[in-house]
Amino acid sequence: MRTDPVTLQVLRNHVRAAAESMATTLYRTAHSTFVKETEDFTIQLLDAHGKPCAVPIDLGATWYPALDYEAAIALVPGGYRPGDIAITNDPYSGFLATHSPDIVMWKPVFHEDEIIAFAGGHIHNVDVGGAVPASISRTLTDVHQEGIRVPPAKLYREGVLDEGLLRVLLANVRIPEQNWGDLKAQVAAVNTGERRIQELVRRFGVRTVTDGLADLLDYAEGQARAVLASVPDGEYRFTEYCDEDAAGGNPLRLCLTLRIARDAAELDFTGSDPQTLASLNVPTGGHPRHSLMLVGVYYVLSALHPGITLNYGTIRPFTCIAPPGSVLNPSFPAAVGMRSLTCGRLRSLIFGAFAAAAPERLPAAPAGATSIINVAAEHPRTGRRTITAVAPIVGGGGGMPHRDGTDGAGADAAYLKNSPVEITESEAPVRILRYGLMPDTGGAGVHRGGMAQVVEFCATAPDAFVTARNRDRSVFQPWGVLGGDPGSVGSFTLNPGAANERDLRNTDALRLAPGDVLRVISPGGGGRGDPFRRAPEAVLRDVRAGLVSTEAARRSYGVAIAGGAIDAAETARLRTARPERTGFAPGAARTAHETRWHAAAYAAMHEVLADLPPSRRSFVKAMLFDAVRGAPPERDASEVIREAFASWTRRAAALPSLP
Repeated sequence: MRTDPVTLQVLRNHVRAAAESMATTLYRTAHSTFVKETEDFTIQLLDAHGKPCAVPIDLGATWYPALDYEAAIALVPGGYRPGDIAITNDPYSGFLATHSPDIVMWKPVFHEDEIIAFAGGHIHNVDVGGAVPASISRTLTDVHQEGIRVPPAKLYREGVLDEGLLRVLLANVRIPEQNWGDLKAQVAAVNTGERRIQELVRRFGVRTVTDGLADLLDYAEGQARAVLASVPDGEYRFTEYCDEDAAGGNPLRLCLTLRIARDAAELDFTGSDPQTLASLNVPTGGHPRHSLMLVGVYYVLSALHPGITLNYGTIRPFTCIAPPGSVLNPSFPAAVGMRSLTCGRLRSLIFGAFAAAAPERLPAAPAGATSIINVAAEHPRTGRRTITAVAPIVGGGGGMPHRDGTDGAGADAAYLKNSPVEITESEAPVRILRYGLMPDTGGAGVHRGGMAQVVEFCATAPDAFVTARNRDRSVFQPWGVLGGDPGSVGSFTLNPGAANERDLRNTDALRLAPGDVLRVISPGGGGRGDPFRRAPEAVLRDVRAGLVSTEAARRSYGVAIAGGAIDAAETARLRTARPERTGFAPGAARTAHETRWHAAAYAAMHEVLADLPPSRRSFVKAMLFDAVRGAPPERDASEVIREAFASWTRRAAALPSLP
């Protein structure tokens, strides 16, 4: 390293403080609830190549500490001058913005006419136009439906605002004053970053600062390699499923082969399903270290090395393989707005592969579905149309090696803060009827999974349009490990308990009539370890806290409770009557699905899809699922797939060609 260890640690603290200062500026000056309360934003201090060197730890999203700006920076025409600020929200321009609501901004930091760093970050805009309020729905089929897209361009040129670009941007969104308020908060944040870097240059000298930024990347890389070296070498495979690849569709399968060799790892996603005709695609451009493919890695490294430095160097030991035309590397113009749902499953996929490598050190599956609820309606107090986030419904964490999973806020997106009920009811035309934890939802285990969240609300304005993006885990449960039970699935119910009750499953857009009530329950976290080995006193404590019912205590934990106390004799009898469990618990839906759709069946499907253009694969996949569904259960699915594809090919060939 070019920087001595003491100076490097001093610089590490300074640049992190600079990032925290940027984040605080953004957080305190933003206009939308989703930024100023929920904290769906990021901040990065970048080197001159656009590689993140420092991120805040206490504020903002935790998905992007290694998001690579380099390609997008190069796409801005005309180079850079002091005072320039660039933006983009186009998922396919440099693969920096990850869906259109995320506007990314960056500002060059100059020293004597030379760029020495960039200050950057993104916010999630509640709406950027498009087919539905809030711009995101599973039903959208291409990126043009997901709102206005701005390729990398300058919002400010040498300190002067481009009024034309701003007018175009604000003319295409539903609540322009809110978007402009958040944009100004971003500008304040990157200006703060520029100022803090220049202060460091004045204090330490430009060479010390630029060398230090480079050495911080090397330092983080060394920490990550040390963690990998502590995990046994080998090849580990894991599979995960989203409930459906489109509205009312078929399961979306993700595959990972994790290869660990000494202090490096390869994540091969070959075998994952083709890009979909819904908005679940993850726009990575095939970047071997795209941040969205490595979100689970950040969590694994942090679990194995609490306090690890997070920047671009952290991911240098990892290489990802995502085949073109797959859901993890889609071709333009595939819709990508709900890529966060698929990323939720990617995290569980990576957890599962690393848990196979080091089962004694890692947790069970977290909830894996983070529902973001937005309401678009005319506010009865102001008479103005609003689009407001009601709450992020995160769900429980998986059972940990040393404790229970976190209730109501698992590892998936726990950085998303809950909005206080008072704030929600003042800014959105809704009344919150219930908000809390749902009993008996965490997977039973020595260390149980975290309990699910439950939210019930009704709209107080007519014709309220609700979007509930990322609804998932209504079918496939978060898995348990080492004998633990899977967590519960989530649910989405209109008018629960009423005569017109309706199960909405993974519906993500609907209109509420006056008096309608919506109930959203997240999934619970998976359990870790045989629940019959959990301390009876811990089970009793959960019963007294209202987290576990007395019936579930008996059924799931073998603990008999009578009169508010443990019946020791009956508990001993229950626990000796059942053999110890040690295995993986995928849940009933996954077990049933894989009985029919086994590994050989998926291999046959991907074999026949391989030579098709990416745009056709989703259609043919649906046709093959229909063929297997309609075949006698005794027939092998692999044979059905090959026959159905051959028949489809013959029919297609017989169609008359265009002149």
